Amino acid sequence: MAGPHSLTILHTLFHPHAHNKSDAVTPFMLRLGQWSDATGRAIDEVTVVYMPEGHSYTGVEQFELFCHGGRQVVRMILDTILRAGARAAEPGEFTRMAFLNGRIDLARAEAVADLIAANTAHSYEISRQQLLGAYSHEIEILRERLVTLLAEIEASIDFVEEDIEPQTIQALGKPASEILADLEKLIATYSGGRIINEGYKIVLAGRPNAGKSSLFNLLLRQERALVNPTAGTTRDYLSEWIDLEGFAVNLIDTAGLRIEGDELEKAGQSRARELIDSADLIIWMVDLADPGWRSHLDGDIDSFDLSRLLVTGNKLDLAVGDPGDSVTIAYSCKTGRGIDELTAAIVGRINERMPDLTSGVVVTSARHQQKLTKAAESMAIVIEQLRQVDQPDLIAYNLGQARDALDEITGRIYTEEVLGQIFSSFCVGK
Repeated sequence: MAGPHSLTILHTLFHPHAHNKSDAVTPFMLRLGQWSDATGRAIDEVTVVYMPEGHSYTGVEQFELFCHGGRQVVRMILDTILRAGARAAEPGEFTRMAFLNGRIDLARAEAVADLIAANTAHSYEISRQQLLGAYSHEIEILRERLVTLLAEIEASIDFVEEDIEPQTIQALGKPASEILADLEKLIATYSGGRIINEGYKIVLAGRPNAGKSSLFNLLLRQERALVNPTAGTTRDYLSEWIDLEGFAVNLIDTAGLRIEGDELEKAGQSRARELIDSADLIIWMVDLADPGWRSHLDGDIDSFDLSRLLVTGNKLDLAVGDPGDSVTIAYSCKTGRGIDELTAAIVGRINERMPDLTSGVVVTSARHQQKLTKAAESMAIVIEQLRQVDQPDLIAYNLGQARDALDEITGRIYTEEVLGQIFSSFCVGK
């Protein structure tokens, strides 16, 4: 519980055991006692720790209560607190308090939600580093460099009678270009940061009976999809998450793509094409046991983005001839031969998108990527204005725009609407 009446409610409902009464609310001291309702009837034996204003996670007066975990016990204790004048917290309200009271900046507040949602080693590590402030520190350094540059320009405005030489202003182009380069470097990490935060989407695609469902089950390590030798068994897509060497991968098994099929199968094929368009990686599977697979391969994949495509061949144990260079990897879902090579190739594709994950300075938020892009666009204008020795007040304006974009990341500048959007995604109690 957090708020200005926390201590009053604590005194009313918590009754420390006799030997603890003299220092029942000593800050940060865990105390044992009874929790009672308004009539004095004991509900449970609990421990309580009190934290004064300015020295808590939220920055305001708060206490934490530890009771037995039965549903009825918890419900009764919560009821006594609510009856005493408290209300249920809104999603993310405690972290929002921490931000508003200056305990953490907005980027670190967002990292709290990311840390809670982290379900792989990489997403946890990036969220942990951001919560500890590595990312915020990088943003603050960029801001300080911007402010220094802005001060130089504003000085030329304030002391116009000094007749500052044009080359003096032009010389500011070098630090401005360095700031832009660092912004662009940070923006580039979002390609991998988005994958860490949202997951890497892999779509298994191919003609019917290529073995997509078999590979889906094999990578998932469970019989999730029905496997049948009859073509067109998969009518709709199946989607599951797997942890692949620390990366969250959304694996999707789609309906086989062919001209034939009934209306239900064609609907599944239409959905498969939509999923292919949104995939980070398309694993196109060919049936190596089909003598004619080479003749239709080029036509099957000619509309795909080759940078997102991995052509593979299944049923290596039944292959007709040598697959040669037509497929990147050949394997057999039945025998398991070549599956390790396929997994390594997938991880390799993911790693191609990854920035340096050891520093914690990775953009994982779409909101941050948008603000950094806005700052970079303003800096590009500044560099051109410096080159042309444009009006200093216009240069100062665009530098201010870049600074403000960074301030929106850390929360120096914010609106209630933005806070509402950010903290509504938090769970209650955080």
